[in-house]
Amino acid sequence: MAADSTGERGKATAAPASGRPLPLLGLDTEFFWTAGADGVLRIQECLGCAALVHPPQPLCRYCRGHELGVRAVSGLATLIGFTVNHRFAVPGLDPPYVVATVALTEDPRVRLTTNIIEADPDTLELGMRVEVVFHQDGDVWLPLFRPVADQPEPAELPTDEIAPDTFAQRVRPMLRGNKFEDEVALTGIGMSQIGRRLMVPALSLTVAACERAVADAGLTFDDIDGLSSYPGGGNLGGFAEGGVTALEAALGIRPTWHNGGIETFGPGGAVIAAMTAVAAGLARHVLCFRTVWESTFSELMKAGRISPTGGRTTSWLTPFGATSAAHTLAQKAQRHFHEYGTTRETLGWIALNQRANAALDPSAVYRDPMTMDDYLNARPVTSPFGLYDCDVPCDGAVAVIVSAADTVADLPSTPVFVEAVGTQILERIEWDQSTLTHEPQVLGPAAHLWTRTDLRPRDVDVAELYDGFTFNCLSWIEALGFCGIGEAKDFLDGGKNIARDGLIPVNTHGGQLSHGRTHGMGLIHEAVTQLRGEAGPRQVAGARVAVVSSGGLTPGGAMLLRTES
Repeated sequence: MAADSTGERGKATAAPASGRPLPLLGLDTEFFWTAGADGVLRIQECLGCAALVHPPQPLCRYCRGHELGVRAVSGLATLIGFTVNHRFAVPGLDPPYVVATVALTEDPRVRLTTNIIEADPDTLELGMRVEVVFHQDGDVWLPLFRPVADQPEPAELPTDEIAPDTFAQRVRPMLRGNKFEDEVALTGIGMSQIGRRLMVPALSLTVAACERAVADAGLTFDDIDGLSSYPGGGNLGGFAEGGVTALEAALGIRPTWHNGGIETFGPGGAVIAAMTAVAAGLARHVLCFRTVWESTFSELMKAGRISPTGGRTTSWLTPFGATSAAHTLAQKAQRHFHEYGTTRETLGWIALNQRANAALDPSAVYRDPMTMDDYLNARPVTSPFGLYDCDVPCDGAVAVIVSAADTVADLPSTPVFVEAVGTQILERIEWDQSTLTHEPQVLGPAAHLWTRTDLRPRDVDVAELYDGFTFNCLSWIEALGFCGIGEAKDFLDGGKNIARDGLIPVNTHGGQLSHGRTHGMGLIHEAVTQLRGEAGPRQVAGARVAVVSSGGLTPGGAMLLRTES
């Protein structure tokens, strides 16, 4: 049914644009965003196998057929995820509002991100039946949903394409017995100043971290013959300094190999890429770096000294105010709560652990003590997340040097060796079409990691796990096998298992939740520090094996590090 439009069926009058980010009307998407003109929801259909395909693709992902059409569907769906947004505002959509995911009745594999309207958020529950209500905004019709009037019993919720506890069965076996990991070592680490609103040029932070990493390894810049960066160059706001181009221009290294890009194994993917280059003989010492300057970038935006980019969006999420990874992960967390009995307190033990560890790291942004009451009573961000479920935007840079293993005998630094990496993608990449109960893109890399080593979770002494949000960390804890899928509630209860003297010490420097959002590279820095025995008061005694993960809704990656070759 159509809303906010008048006139004859199929000839709706124009509506003023609200100012919210509107979708790009592309050749393959215009049919979807204008379907509301006659009040009928339309989805791409494979004419070969009759599957519905969303988002639209040039072929069917199920039968790989190329004969595609468009099918009119009923507009009825099941509510399979939602979060009440309190923190983020977009033009034309003021908080609080509900960001939701619905599964279509005709094919529950098709999920639409949307807003739930005409309903009290407190009355919403998973499994509710909902119906489309089109909202005309400029030249598009946004498919919003509301609960149906005669509400039946909650429907059974759709499951993932791959059950979370069966990922290990889907991993591709190693192609050969020798591993590239055996050919490399991490020989140097460096970190710039970390802080809020440092008001320092981003490239200056990068250079500081790189200088420290090179010195730490006992090398000079003349020894560096490779550069690797995440996310590389481009218009990335406060999430990069200009990539390989900017750093090479500053240093004049003339590398024999270089790499920069965002479509890799999480932010730590730059390090894994460097490992493969070194193992292949393309370079001997690769300088990997990651810089963020979100706090300063925000200040410059407010002062009008940096111009924001505008225009239409290709995202299927932002037109509905789903502007943050928090909106996606909050819905995954809510489903985990629903399936396994997880609670906000479960996530709280992660936040409290990180804060306690940060108190022992003088470089951490937040070091003040925190209690469970502090955590639970913090201002809401997007349910079930509150302020302390979210990492700390900061300014800072981290650098890591990957060297050929046969060079370490000549270097003064203590090398850390690589036992295995995990990189395989097994889930759908799109945030809203991927795994329902965990952070997307962690289950596959975690399962892949353990196929490349004889070590097992019980052999790990320290875990530095990506924690852009508390739920990221929970997802990695389960995915890596420190507890079973769905068992995090009991495993995390009281926080003892993940404390520095617990079963598996987690994020010993405070993680991104308290140390600062260094996008995974800070976790590698801390793992190397722990394995060298150089962590001071936060040192885990006898640490010899560490696992590090990075991701944050990108294709994730994990690496297992050790002290001996």
